[in-house]
Amino acid sequence: MSIFTKIIAGEIPSYKIKENENFIAFLDVFPLVKGHVLVVPKIEIDKIFDLPENYLQEFFLFAKPIAAAIEKSFDCKRCGISVIGIEVPHAHMHLVPINNANDLNFTKEKIKFTDLEMLEIQQTILQNL
Repeated sequence: MSIFTKIIAGEIPSYKIKENENFIAFLDVFPLVKGHVLVVPKIEIDKIFDLPENYLQEFFLFAKPIAAAIEKSFDCKRCGISVIGIEVPHAHMHLVPINNANDLNFTKEKIKFTDLEMLEIQQTILQNL
C-alpha cells in the first residue's frame, strides 16, 4: 500500500484540492515551489502508462482546471507538469507553478511550509478553482 493509497483512504491527512470517484489532488508536502500539487488516480498502479486508457484521458481532464487555478493563484508563467514516479510507487503527476525550467528540477532542495502556510496555499488554489 503506497502513501497515496493511505491519503486516499483518509488514513493520512492531506491538503485536498479536488476529488472525484477516480482521482484526488492535494498539495505536495515536500514541494519544489509554493503551489505544487499532486494529482493521483485512486487505483494503485505504479506506472502512469499502465493505467487503463480511459483513466489516462480522465487524468488530464481532471487536472486541467487545477492547472488553471494554479496559474491564477501564483506569480508564474505557466503550470508545469511532470511525471517522475520514482519516490512513490503509485502513478501520479506533479502540477507546479513555473517561471523557468529549473522550477521543475526535482534534485533541488524541497521547501517546507508550516501548517498555516499550507492551509493558505490550499485556500488560494480553491478560491481560483
